[in-house]
Amino acid sequence: MLSILPRHVADEMLKDMKKDASQKELQQFNTMYMYRHENVSILFADIVGFTQLSSACSAQELVKLLNELFARFDKLAAKYHQLRIKILGDCYYCICGLPDYREDHAACSIMMGLAMVEAISYVREKTKTDVDMRVGVHSGTVLGGVLGQKRWQYDVWSTDVTVANKMEAGGIPGRVHISQSTLNCLKGEFEVEPGDGGSRCEYLMEKGITTYLIIVPKQALKNGINGVVSIPFTRFFEKNGIIYQLLNPSFPNPRRRLRLRDLAERVVDASENEQELNELLNEALLERESIQALKGRSTYRLSMRFIDPEMETRYSVEKEKQSGAAFSCSCVVLFFTAMVEIFIDPRLLANYVTFVVGEILLLILTLCSLAAIFPRVFPKKLVSFSTWIDRTRWARNTWAMSAIFILTMADIVDMLSCQQYYTTVNDTVSAVLPGGCVENPKYYSYIAVLALIATIMLVQVSHMVKLTLMVMITGAVGLVNILAWQQIFDKYDQERFQENIYDPDLKFQPFIPCDHNLVPSKYSMTVMILVMMLSFYYFSRHVEKLARTLFLWKIDVHSQKERVYEMRRWNEALVTNMLPDHVARHFLGSKKRDEELYSQSYDEIGVMFASIPNFADFYTEESVNNGGIECLRFLNEIISDFDALLDDPQFRCITKIKTIGSTYMAASGVTPDVNSNGYNTKEDRSEKERWQHLADLADFALAMKETLMNINYQSFNNFMLRIGMNKGAVLAGVIGARKPHYDIWGNTVNVASRMESTGVMGNIQVVEETHFILKEYGFRFVRRGHIFVKGKGDLLTYFMKGREKQDSFINGSCVTLPHQVVDSS
Repeated sequence: MLSILPRHVADEMLKDMKKDASQKELQQFNTMYMYRHENVSILFADIVGFTQLSSACSAQELVKLLNELFARFDKLAAKYHQLRIKILGDCYYCICGLPDYREDHAACSIMMGLAMVEAISYVREKTKTDVDMRVGVHSGTVLGGVLGQKRWQYDVWSTDVTVANKMEAGGIPGRVHISQSTLNCLKGEFEVEPGDGGSRCEYLMEKGITTYLIIVPKQALKNGINGVVSIPFTRFFEKNGIIYQLLNPSFPNPRRRLRLRDLAERVVDASENEQELNELLNEALLERESIQALKGRSTYRLSMRFIDPEMETRYSVEKEKQSGAAFSCSCVVLFFTAMVEIFIDPRLLANYVTFVVGEILLLILTLCSLAAIFPRVFPKKLVSFSTWIDRTRWARNTWAMSAIFILTMADIVDMLSCQQYYTTVNDTVSAVLPGGCVENPKYYSYIAVLALIATIMLVQVSHMVKLTLMVMITGAVGLVNILAWQQIFDKYDQERFQENIYDPDLKFQPFIPCDHNLVPSKYSMTVMILVMMLSFYYFSRHVEKLARTLFLWKIDVHSQKERVYEMRRWNEALVTNMLPDHVARHFLGSKKRDEELYSQSYDEIGVMFASIPNFADFYTEESVNNGGIECLRFLNEIISDFDALLDDPQFRCITKIKTIGSTYMAASGVTPDVNSNGYNTKEDRSEKERWQHLADLADFALAMKETLMNINYQSFNNFMLRIGMNKGAVLAGVIGARKPHYDIWGNTVNVASRMESTGVMGNIQVVEETHFILKEYGFRFVRRGHIFVKGKGDLLTYFMKGREKQDSFINGSCVTLPHQVVDSS
């Protein structure tokens, strides 16, 4: 879209397209996107000898050649900071200094013109034809924008645009022809000689415009033009006294730019696959440097809960399919806990009891969690209950606390059961029997670490709940170690670090004093569990931070996805308004990079040019007309009403090609319809069926005249149309790979244009062949006679006055034209 329209115009169009219909109805006039730009240079370039070139090439060869040539022009335009406005057949024109002002706009335009003259030599050598470029440059003020409601094309209007056009017409092939105003902007950068443009163009003579021809630049402009270095357009900003440069104003910091838009584009084209989406999100997680986004912006610092309650609710109810695996982990932990205790003390009966009871309870919890993952395996009631647990925060937390409580109690009960090894020697002294937990008390602390691991596996539980559970485990085991197992650990330390080591082989027994600075095992093991708890808590907090960040990004991606869908929808609407529907589908349907450009030959096509010659007298650039904008607003109303006629089913075979100033160009028979020309063989239809589209084009011309009469009636104006029509073969195609432009070429188009330019206001002029065909459809004609047509000689022409039948579009009462006053009486 941005290859066809400047960004500031496209943004306004998208904004207006998104308005409600009620808002649009309140508008007094049709929307017009028009902006005034001063101090710009306008360049017109025309291919001299194009008719000879088109006759020497086939249709496809001509489109390919024009595409290569205009693609070179587009690259030169980017190099010399030009905005290509439009391609009119073999005419290329562009502007420098729009939409952003450049001090060296005139010099850039001249460099562009010289480069275009050089580029045409490539075509001359390739085709062996005598083609050349005629370039004209003028500096001044323009009004840039689009007119009408269909086939939007960016264009410029002003008296200075007309002068620039005449500078090209009065130029010399192979030379750059400039005006006095352009020379004033150059400040001596180029050598010039008198151009004498008035001798070749009557308009320049009437206006008294002094012209010049560029000889050659003084230098290769290595140091820039007028001191301004020719670099790609940049913007600067100042912060803390330092000037920063932005290479691309659209993305102020491209290196740190978020990749969500690119990610969303990939998601749009992907299938609705949650796994694929999660893979894309994880990929973005690794590449995106925005972990700090959670700090102080969306969540509370301590609890990490979202500040927005609605966001927290959405996060809490999000389905987590790994919760069943977490409860399965609890069963595995309890199993290995029992195995370790069996190896320590196979006589401990409590271990077997806690294992059986604990496993049964944990299996119940696990099955309730797995039911939501495998709904076909479990009963429906159990599946719904499992789903409710996963989506209800307090139930999920209760389930998790129950699992960890079972694990902890199994461990604590087994530890307390070691009291059976205590025996009473007398009423005051207790002794500890050897074996079991007395010899390996540390392993029970390691078992507690397994319970901590089971806690952090609960993926759907908040890190605060996990902290509570881990504190419970650590506190319970610590109390048992320090209080209940005090004598067990003391005995363990005493046996491991005895004061004397007896060796019967030694004559003298060494004395090894006990290091009383060693930390008792009951404290060291408790501290070990505490350190592990803190480490696991930090890990749990980090995992939850990533989970919440991923959740935010997932929401952002879905939001971006919706924006991408919406933007694509609006962009396609804009593109189909700039290109014919069948051409837009050709480009939007799939990627065409490796395919041939769009081109189509037609044998039987109708072409119409309709201009408003007296609009030039109406147009003024005085302050009362806001520098000409109000005049163009009125022209926009006229063209919009012409566009509205195309919505009538009768005119579905007519395609608006473009507007050129106040000239409206349309063609019939280029749409891919079964009754349209170019898509089936002539033998399938009679001659009257084949040319029905030409009759519809003639009706459209009459409808345009009627519409303009209604506008004149309501606005007290006297605008008149001068219309030229022709039929025959044309070549349609899209040229410009980066700036696609749909157009039609051929002798038929040239003759239709001449019929308009040599016509008379208020009349529709056609050649004899067109007259013969339309006469069969009931149209009335008046013979004008032979007139001279440039490049064609004398041609016999006719004026079409209307239809003989009363059921034509114009005389029918079933359709109300825009601005038509309906008499209810």
